[in-house]
Amino acid sequence: MLKLGGSMLEQLLAADPGYRGPRIDCGAGHQAEFISCRDKTFDTVLGPVTLSRAWYHCAGCKHGLAPRDAGLGVAGVPMSPGLTAMNDRAAAAVPFAKAAGLLADLAGVHLTAKRVERAAEASGAVKAAADRGRAALISGRKLVPLPPSPLPDKLYAAIDGTGVPMTSKETAGRDGKGPDGRARTREVKLAVFFTQDALDARGYPVRDPGSSSYLATFEPAAAFADLVEAEGIRRGAAHVRQLTILGDGAAWIWGIATAKFPEATQIVDLFHAREHLHDLARTLEFMLGDRKDEWLAARLDDLDYGDIDGICQAARVYPLTGTKKDELDTALGYFEHNAPRMRYKWFRSRGLFVGSGAVEAGCKAVIGQRLKLSGMHWTVAGADAIAALRCREASSQWEQIWQRPRYQAATA
Repeated sequence: MLKLGGSMLEQLLAADPGYRGPRIDCGAGHQAEFISCRDKTFDTVLGPVTLSRAWYHCAGCKHGLAPRDAGLGVAGVPMSPGLTAMNDRAAAAVPFAKAAGLLADLAGVHLTAKRVERAAEASGAVKAAADRGRAALISGRKLVPLPPSPLPDKLYAAIDGTGVPMTSKETAGRDGKGPDGRARTREVKLAVFFTQDALDARGYPVRDPGSSSYLATFEPAAAFADLVEAEGIRRGAAHVRQLTILGDGAAWIWGIATAKFPEATQIVDLFHAREHLHDLARTLEFMLGDRKDEWLAARLDDLDYGDIDGICQAARVYPLTGTKKDELDTALGYFEHNAPRMRYKWFRSRGLFVGSGAVEAGCKAVIGQRLKLSGMHWTVAGADAIAALRCREASSQWEQIWQRPRYQAATA
């Protein structure tokens, strides 16, 4: 059946060999001359297909081109657009060798693991570059997305970072947390935008189904900030009633939030704050003795109420010196610096999320389940490309929305 389909496809494509006259525009302001008809074989979902198409050569640019290739979407690539999309989804879901096996078992398409890898990483690189280009246009107000319709009540951006195992070349000269002080990972920054319009029966906020859109990059925080800003604009950050940024307390997250969305409510993830409170109790354990559990329970209550002053006062009553005092100052500095972001009772009274579980789950599902499997060591370019494909899959509904012209408006 596949061979028959491939044969019929060859005959269909042969109806137009791509001859566009003796000369055509090469795309760089020169004229390319017709040379002859040349064969090109490329893989499709029906198997290999050979096409005889007109070939032109530009003396000025010293390169050749085939208009028919561009029309079919196979210019400079060995796969049809349909097979490329199929390959991208398989390679984004599982390791490359398994992806090749899936294509063979489910579609009868036989590709080597290396071809699957190269094609998927090429697609991911194009996707990442397109995201950066779109972000630059939106940030520069050269492309203005129309507000979502209907407009959600609340929009959230949850931001985090996670390490991805890298080759030694990618981590050379970088400090790490290992016993030898060498880095073995590079951080990928991840953001997830989602909306909320309702509370459940217990009064807890509920994320709107299908409202999540993801973006990730290995670039520095400044470049990531531009991506986050553009996605926020696209998702209607300037139009919703309530915009909220969720994070774990890392300074770079709040730097992005303050610079790009100064009007947003900033909330430190409650569960990270509780972990820091447990660490604080361990620091004071030698002073608290048998009262540690009781003291910790009282401080957790303080945290739930957003009483950061109460936590700090209860900790500073103990006279510490030297290293212990430094540890205490560091621990309390986390709470004091983030106090405005820890008004949990007030946040909850407004029906807001106080946890960044959406991005924590994204770090595990979008990044971890594909890029952090046992034995994996990536290049930055390769990991960035696959992360882009993973984000596209996780944001598929919003990718479809983005493609609808009525959701975009270009400035004059």
